[in-house]
This record gives sequence, C-alpha cells and structure tokens, in this order.
Amino acid sequence: MTDVRCVLKINAAIGEGPVWCPREGALYWVNIPAGAIHRFDPATGADAVFCVGRRVGSFALRESGALVVAADDGFAFFDPRNGAFEELDQVEAHLPQNRFNDGKCDSRGRFRAGSMADDYLNAPAPSGNLYRLDPDLTVTRVETGVTISNGLGWSPDDATMYYADTGAGTIYAYNFDAVEGRIENRRVFVKVPPEEGEPDGIAVDAEGFVWCALSGGGRIARYDPDGRTERWVALPVPLPTSLAFGGDELDILYVTSMSYELSAAAFAAAPLSGSLFAINAPAPGLAVARFAG
Repeated sequence: MTDVRCVLKINAAIGEGPVWCPREGALYWVNIPAGAIHRFDPATGADAVFCVGRRVGSFALRESGALVVAADDGFAFFDPRNGAFEELDQVEAHLPQNRFNDGKCDSRGRFRAGSMADDYLNAPAPSGNLYRLDPDLTVTRVETGVTISNGLGWSPDDATMYYADTGAGTIYAYNFDAVEGRIENRRVFVKVPPEEGEPDGIAVDAEGFVWCALSGGGRIARYDPDGRTERWVALPVPLPTSLAFGGDELDILYVTSMSYELSAAAFAAAPLSGSLFAINAPAPGLAVARFAG
C-alpha cells in the first residue's frame, strides 16, 4: 500500500471534512476559509464547487439530497442544488472568537461537530466544544475545554467513539451508547508525539483500525484497536488534514490537505499542498451514515 496518488491538484487553503456519497460515486469535501463545498467525481476528475457564503468546518449528507453543515458559529441546512441556506442554531454566537471545525454522523444519523478558537495559538484558554445535533434538531453540548476539535470515528461494533483534540496532541476514546447517543469514560487512545505531527481527521476501517491524518507530520497513521501504530503512510505534503473511505468497495482512502500555514519556501518544496490524494487501503472502511433529520 504505497501508491499515494494525487487525484485532484488544487491548492486549497484548508481542505477538510471529506464525505463519500455512495449513491453518486462522488466525494464531497470542504475548503474552510473559502466557504466552499466541493464535489469530486473520481470517474471524470471533475470538481464542482458550491459557495456557502460562510466558513464550513464540516457537513453530513441528508436523505433529501441536501446537507447539514457546521458553519462559522452554528448548524444549518444547505442545498448545493439551489444554494438555499437555512439557519438552525447559532449555538456559539456568544463566542465570536470560535468557529466550527470537523464533524461526522454516527450510525443512528446524529451529527456531531466541534469548535475551536480561530486564533488558537494565542487563545488564553481552550474554548472549543463538541456538540451533538439530533434528528429532531435538538443541540446538546457533550464536551468542553477543547483546543482544536477534530476527527471523529466509531468502532465497528459501535461501542467506542474516537475523538481527536489536535492542540492536545491526543486521540481520545469514549464508551458509546449507540441507542441514546451518549458518551462516557473518556480515556487516552493515542498520545501522538510532537515529532510525528498533530492528530487531525479520523476514519475507522472494518477491522477496527483507526486511521488519522497527522498534520505537520506529512503522513497518516493506522492504529490498532489498542492504540499501537500499525503503519505510517508518507505523503508528498506536510499538512494532511482528514480522510474518508470511498469507492464502490470503500477500499480507497481519500486524504485532504492544506496549504494555509505554509511559508513560500515550504510551499515551493511541497507544491501539491492543498490537493486531494487517494490510497488503496488494506481493509475497507466503514460506511458513514446520513443525517437522519
């Protein structure tokens, strides 16, 4: 599994949040600062762009064909087909220093997304939170004191939820109640050494291994269910951001990246920064549910 392919050469500032749509055979992803959602078609190489008009940290597909998005300070519905935007809950309107970041649906169609301080390096204290948006559109805060809320994933048996706090350099594991959507018993799953990068987006495969993009490390890691590193895959860019399984068999791992924090010299050394990559995975991934609301 060494064939890292650049499938879309694009210098996205912060490419993030890839979501595979099996019905369309397409990968949706976001460029956060641009306020844009992209739809990449692997069959043709076409990449359509939908302008939301505000920063979108993450999103999930809906049965209706529209999307639920975590944008700037709250949740909303967005329909790429006509550009309709419907505000749901500006849950962090009282925290102007924050913006929403990564998110994902659990197996029952509940959307979780978290926030971070926009200027997190100079924030006096961690101000990020993790929220759960239920299908009835009720919003519940489920975690606080987060530096950079990032990747989410669930074990194949739905008993464990994984959650990355990038600034803390940690992937946490929680006991997960799939019926009620509750989490408890937070513990450290992986503490990533700084020299390996910072944990960003997460995807879990059918064997229960946790994949994580290591921003600043120029690679992605595959951890076994006990948190041991099973392998690393080097990338031609220093700042991978997130990943998602796609393809007909969910055996292609798509990886987003960013160019935003790179100096001119660093970008010259890694001109594919911000592009989209694909890797043949050793095991298929788990399907990600649509938002049930």
